[in-house]
Amino acid sequence: MNPPAYPPAHGLLDGKVTLVTAAAGAGIGYATARRCAEEGATIVVSDRHERRLGETAEALTELTGVKPLAVPCDVTSEPQVLALFDAVVEAHGRLDVVVNNAGLGGTAELVEMTDEQWFQVLDVTLNGTMRCTRAALRHMIPQRSGVIVNNASVIGWRAQRGQAHYAAAKAGVMALTRCVALEAAPHGVRVNAVAPSLAMHPFLAKVTSDELLAELTAREAFGRSAEPWEVANVIVFLASDYSSYMTGEVVSVSSQHP
Repeated sequence: MNPPAYPPAHGLLDGKVTLVTAAAGAGIGYATARRCAEEGATIVVSDRHERRLGETAEALTELTGVKPLAVPCDVTSEPQVLALFDAVVEAHGRLDVVVNNAGLGGTAELVEMTDEQWFQVLDVTLNGTMRCTRAALRHMIPQRSGVIVNNASVIGWRAQRGQAHYAAAKAGVMALTRCVALEAAPHGVRVNAVAPSLAMHPFLAKVTSDELLAELTAREAFGRSAEPWEVANVIVFLASDYSSYMTGEVVSVSSQHP
């Protein structure tokens, strides 16, 4: 089954200052930054890869006619995270939406996994999401508004060999989302997450075997992988006022959920 046509914009994020982490490259982060910009958001993009971040900013400028603020940041560094959020508020005066997209995968069965492999995936994927969520709340709570959307994964629900570290990290992102949502709600801040399954892009195709891709594709109800922009559309919905009564939710962008 082929994906549907790329949808037109409807101004869902008009005027909202929106930060997307891990936005460089061709995956969900870039697709989200593009969709948010198309929906009228004032975009800030971040990534630890400075060259690719610059290319992303140029691509967004060509598409939208507006050059986004681009701030390099490694989410495993608390000083860099704090500097990123300060830069957003200094440039735009406020922060309305944060999309925590940064994550790191890998494949290793636990019996052969090193501590370094385990901690690296957890530090980027779970701790990085925590650091950025904490920094976002420190700006959003005083203004009594804001939305945080975390990128989880269906692998936080289901098992897959060789993915113990990644699954544990994504399950942690889900739990973090639910707990922080309760803490943030009295301050008018919403926290939700998406849980994609297989969103195909060139880098994923490069690092994943054809056999595994075929197996994962066969699990999908539509018999195909998602386009990154299809995941981005759900993120846009959660970031918009159309989801104003949703918080603490983990939305599956796939047929694979409990």
